[in-house]
Amino acid sequence: MNSDRDQVKVAVIGAGQFGRNHLRVIKESAAAQLAGVFDIDGGRAAAAANEFGCAALSSLEEAACHAQAAIVAVPTSAHAETAAALLERGLHVLVEKPIAADAASARALIQCASRARRVLQVGHLERFNPAVAAARQAVKLPLFFEIHRLNVYSPRSLDVDVVLDLMIHDLDLVLWFTGLMPEEIRAAGISVLSRKVDIANVRLAFPGGCIANLTASRISTERVRKLRIFQPYEYLSVDYTRQDAMRLSVNQAYQISGGMLPVEKDEPLRLQFEGFLHAIRSGEPPRVSGDDALRTLEVALAIVDKIEEHAQVVSRTLQAAG
Repeated sequence: MNSDRDQVKVAVIGAGQFGRNHLRVIKESAAAQLAGVFDIDGGRAAAAANEFGCAALSSLEEAACHAQAAIVAVPTSAHAETAAALLERGLHVLVEKPIAADAASARALIQCASRARRVLQVGHLERFNPAVAAARQAVKLPLFFEIHRLNVYSPRSLDVDVVLDLMIHDLDLVLWFTGLMPEEIRAAGISVLSRKVDIANVRLAFPGGCIANLTASRISTERVRKLRIFQPYEYLSVDYTRQDAMRLSVNQAYQISGGMLPVEKDEPLRLQFEGFLHAIRSGEPPRVSGDDALRTLEVALAIVDKIEEHAQVVSRTLQAAG
């Protein structure tokens, strides 16, 4: 058991759904101490503070006075400004994905962390999913990805479209697995229940011939989280939610072998927080750095642009047909 002196004092900025999950994880950690919670809605901060037995902080300045690190779980539009303010005050920061609303803000945030010599980690949570980690160990030469991430409709996170809300998780994994940036992007998407794009389909082509097909929806009747990877003579399948991973191989006689990969199930959010604490204590780079998150954001924003281009083509077609 760590003594209070050994524990890292961590504040949570944002008391919404994501913030409350982070509050729980910190509260349960023997390696950290919950320093408090701040939200621009004072009533929401007070309610969360009462639930998790911590202080309701009145400002970012007060958070900096009481904590060594912070988790930023505010709307995407405020990620860069909030995280930078905390870094400049000497705190290590874990900011939810996406790192920022635009690439310029992300670059400025990365530079801020470098100047402050503080850890900047970004919450691309699936990298900490034990099933994903098991599959990555088996990936040698991926040639084709098929990924589906479907959500039942929820009014949360409607300040961004489905690419930055949901698909960005899978974009991060594809870039992580391949170690490459795509050389061609094709994308289409539509708005159904919000003013933003609610369902999108994307095709990424990478140097060397690898292709990734990704579908993300937040208007599905069921929740699906599945990743399939094809490489020479092998097929890998991951269910993020069940945290299971399967590998099947075929030999030259077309005999199939393989089965489920060993996976030690655990909560990705807890593992992510442990990784954040490790980066703070060890000085090692976090598993998801600002640079990693910037690359993912750049691809996501390029996809958003391609979706808009496709929408304009469809609009012209409809006008011509009418």
